[in-house]
Amino acid sequence: MSKESYGVCWCFRRKFKLGTAEPPQEIKELFEVYSENGIMSTDNLVKFMTEVQGEDEITGEHVESIMEEANHKHRHLHLHHRKTMTLETFFRYLISDTNSPLLPPRVHHDMTAPVSHYYIYTGHNSYLTGNQLSSNCSDAPIIDALHRGVRVIELDMWPNSTKDNVHILHGGTLTTPVELLKCLKSIKEHAFVASEYPVVLTLEDHLTPKLQAVVAKMVTETFGDLLFTSKSESFPEFPSPESLKKKIIISTKPPKEYLASDSVKVAQSDIQKGDNSFEEKGWGTEVSDMKSEFEGFDRQKYEVEDAESPLEDDPKDRNANTKQNADPEYKHLIAIRARKRKGGIKDWFHDDPSSATRISLREHNLEHAVINHGADVIRFTRRNLLRIFPKGSRVDSSNYNPLIGWMHGTQMVAFNMQGHGRPLWLMQGLFRANGGCGYVKKPEILLKDGPDNEVFDPKKKLQVKQTLKVKIFMGEGWHLDFKRTHFDLYSPPDFYVKIGIAGVPADSVMKKTKIIEDNWIPTWNEEFEFPLTVPELALLRIEVHEYDMSEKDDFGGQTCLPMSELKTGIRAVALHDEKGDKYKSVKLLARFEYV
Repeated sequence: MSKESYGVCWCFRRKFKLGTAEPPQEIKELFEVYSENGIMSTDNLVKFMTEVQGEDEITGEHVESIMEEANHKHRHLHLHHRKTMTLETFFRYLISDTNSPLLPPRVHHDMTAPVSHYYIYTGHNSYLTGNQLSSNCSDAPIIDALHRGVRVIELDMWPNSTKDNVHILHGGTLTTPVELLKCLKSIKEHAFVASEYPVVLTLEDHLTPKLQAVVAKMVTETFGDLLFTSKSESFPEFPSPESLKKKIIISTKPPKEYLASDSVKVAQSDIQKGDNSFEEKGWGTEVSDMKSEFEGFDRQKYEVEDAESPLEDDPKDRNANTKQNADPEYKHLIAIRARKRKGGIKDWFHDDPSSATRISLREHNLEHAVINHGADVIRFTRRNLLRIFPKGSRVDSSNYNPLIGWMHGTQMVAFNMQGHGRPLWLMQGLFRANGGCGYVKKPEILLKDGPDNEVFDPKKKLQVKQTLKVKIFMGEGWHLDFKRTHFDLYSPPDFYVKIGIAGVPADSVMKKTKIIEDNWIPTWNEEFEFPLTVPELALLRIEVHEYDMSEKDDFGGQTCLPMSELKTGIRAVALHDEKGDKYKSVKLLARFEYV
């Protein structure tokens, strides 16, 4: 068939496949059951919400507001009364944003436990706008992260060229710097827009004592009363998020006195080492061609063996035997003290009962540690903070599987927020919980030993606790949010849904629906069951793709939902783009049940 003829054929088909979505048969049957003579009353809707949606505490007043809102939005339909529903308005309500699959967006976890009892929404190199080697440094991605609920911001502090001010940049690369003061002012302005719970600044410090004094002055003058400081240099346990509301907390290694003649130890980066850490099947990310920009570039000028440690002064500016003293005001700013790892893996996770601390590990260090020391990691993270960050070879700002950290109690799984992809979707999914405040209480299985004093082992196959049953009815909204030619020049899209669980290995699985050809409003009516052994650590993954016979399938939307917040019943599942921004119109209609 010629393209011209095919185009005419498509226009003919589109006429019939780009209209108003029809209620699925099951919705029609439910409406028949919960209505009288084609009209659903307030009492009928209360009964439906209780029996089908599982909302036992729904009130008549709430139902009336639902009806009024639905009828107001769809007043062009044939309506009898604003406190009743027809099949059309009932269906439009079911597939509206009002009918979310998640609990209402409010903080409902106990926020009075120590900070170490929470997963914390954590950024890595928060100032970068793109790749790790040559992108610009700016306060814009910091602002964006804070508006998304991120609570941990990382800043890499370096002397400027004249060594009289502090720049933020990724040292040893071609990234262009931004001034520290500009970042601090933006953090103050935007820190509590999305959440009133504390913001932690993890500082990677490459400064001389003189410049540390400059930082201390900047921080205290910029943040004022927002800054949390402690009279004590250590805590037996960390304060709670509740007690730290609207506070900004500094975390780094305490600076030490050192001889100015000491040499700076330089370590090769992961790229130079050719890091071979394993990737969980299905999560591998190829290093982009940007790596070639790095070849031959002298990272040794900047990269020190131990991040968050001070660099030495320029030898030209001091006597070779002068002892440099750490600035006391700078030391006083540090409320969460990080410590350097010493000894073997087991030593890293030594728990000092008199002093809670924080340590940082690259992703592959954690992967190796949990093979034989998973229980030590979990016990350590009950009182102490563990921060995991991407390996250096992720020059394209990709991310890693966060579940490895979460399953072992890691609070700060640091991510490149400017990237996109499945790991970031999981991160965004977890932190949709607890009102999106950036702090999610860890499950009790990670905070306490079992009845026989055993520590939780995510690799161990356990009994099934519950089974989630999902029915995907249909989807709509692509014709509103995408151009007609986005998926195919000459025909409507061929959509299918991928759905599954991300959690402990025994629970993790992905399944998919059949492909619905040539339809902007596809109907699948397919059911799936997911047995869950550890539902406390499970996330429901949903993706929509458009089948392409000759090329890679096109992306059509995604979301990730925390199982701990998932409501039962028939729900409208809003989909997001690859970065995680919600589409205006694209959503699925699905039913969730526990059997």
